[in-house]
Amino acid sequence: MLISKKEINVRFNEVDSLQIVWHGHYINYFEDGREAFGKEFGLSYKAIFKEGYRVPLVHIDCQFKRPIAYGDPVEVHTSFVNTPAAKIIFEYRLYNSRTKEQLATGRSEQVFLDEKNELFLINPNFYLNWKKKMRLL
Repeated sequence: MLISKKEINVRFNEVDSLQIVWHGHYINYFEDGREAFGKEFGLSYKAIFKEGYRVPLVHIDCQFKRPIAYGDPVEVHTSFVNTPAAKIIFEYRLYNSRTKEQLATGRSEQVFLDEKNELFLINPNFYLNWKKKMRLL
């Protein structure tokens, strides 16, 4: 299983009137996790664009477990979910780095579009080659 870990610094402007991180920022933390995964494992947005594809999100969900406060140390664990479908699936776990409490979980799905925004129903060759390199095929 491919897992990337990224430390997040919760900024003051991410906290709402309840003095906890506003729920929408959790999705941003997942994005930070996807970008860290891409850099670590060679599946960055830039690499995908270079191959002539875009990978828009078509589904994302978040399960909130514990609130996050300003100054809490947060670690995002991003796991690649291998599927034969022509999509990229990630699962996320947010933890308090200090207490190890689980703060949230989530999942996202992205599909492949070409430069004309046409949906690809089969895995692009570069993606299959990446999977082979990562020993996922």
